[in-house]
Amino acid sequence: MLAEVALLIVAGMAAGIGAGLLGGQYVESQLFGVKARDPLVFGLSALLLFWASLAAGWIPAWRAARIDPIRALRYE
Repeated sequence: MLAEVALLIVAGMAAGIGAGLLGGQYVESQLFGVKARDPLVFGLSALLLFWASLAAGWIPAWRAARIDPIRALRYE
């Protein structure tokens, strides 16, 4: 279950970084002293969002792993 969450996180981050790079050009043209492609900002924000998203997916996966499979099947 956590592997599926990680796959969704990576896909979302790829789309977000691409949109951030495209949108950064507009922001750079509108604001004075702001660089559009700062690798430190992109790297740190991607790392922070990855770990926060992974933690958000880990909690439901941990709870689902604690359930007895037979009990879950009887409930259905």
